[in-house]
Amino acid sequence: MNAHFSFGPATGVGSLPGGDAREAARTVTGSFEDLPHLPELPARGPGADMIGRTAGMLVELYARVEPSGWRIGDRPGRDTRRARSWLGEDLDALEEFTQGYEGQVKVQAVGPWTLAAALELRNGEAALSDPGACRDLAGSLAEGLRLHLDDVRRRIPGADVVLQLDEPSLTAVLRGHVRSASGYRTHRGVDRQIVEAALRDVAGVNGDGPVVVHSCAPDVPFALLRRAGAAAVSFDFSLLTERDDDVIGEAVEAGTRLFAGVVPGVDTPLSDPAGSVRGVRTLWRRLGLRPGLLAEAVTLTPSCGLAGASPAYARQALAHCVRAARSLADNPE
Repeated sequence: MNAHFSFGPATGVGSLPGGDAREAARTVTGSFEDLPHLPELPARGPGADMIGRTAGMLVELYARVEPSGWRIGDRPGRDTRRARSWLGEDLDALEEFTQGYEGQVKVQAVGPWTLAAALELRNGEAALSDPGACRDLAGSLAEGLRLHLDDVRRRIPGADVVLQLDEPSLTAVLRGHVRSASGYRTHRGVDRQIVEAALRDVAGVNGDGPVVVHSCAPDVPFALLRRAGAAAVSFDFSLLTERDDDVIGEAVEAGTRLFAGVVPGVDTPLSDPAGSVRGVRTLWRRLGLRPGLLAEAVTLTPSCGLAGASPAYARQALAHCVRAARSLADNPE
């Protein structure tokens, strides 16, 4: 059974627009007093994108950029060095703006199944096509994340590190919807027990610390993620339907935190904070859950990363998450 963790009332998903690491760190730490996160800035180019950033963390596996995407290679090259350099720059900036901070800090990396769906083998097919490659990739990722988390703890001694695994391709992996290199067929769906075991192994690198799994795709497998050790599930709230009520209710009753993405990830006129959480309150009533449980069970976020937003909107969206969370806590009914 998962341990029950407390989380801050609001946080970001990961990516922000622009390429200035210090400005991004200043924005995140200024917006979230209780749960700042390590920003990602994919506008800088290959190696700052989510796949390249995580590929740069791998141990004894390396990847390079090909016209078709990221491909596993024999040795570290320019693309690996660039990815590691940008991650170091982002960590330097976050360290600067968290001097003396004590509390939770969230870092993000791509999970093993989205990575296996995105990284190509030498033959151009996804690593997902080869069970042995999937196992090697998950093992390399786990070791790389262990080193990354140790580095974060050294830089921010007062941090309780929250690890977020980004798994937007997870449902497609389970259902056999990931396309082959030719595009004419799809890779066979992976057995749920194998998926769960790999996620559990990778999540375990955070020791006693909490793990969040994020997906902004429809039909997030809440029960599987809970069994794999996720203390929280991060998702796009607008994609929920009443069909999801039972799994959401079970997750909340089991102590799983909901990171509900209620603020659009691209420039959109924002409603008042109370309006942004109206759907969350409606869901709570439909499930028959105690209103007072809302603030204990829900953390508010943007619906997905903010890389496609304007800098002004991104700042506004993060501040809006904080105000909406305050509205939820003050007026749970």
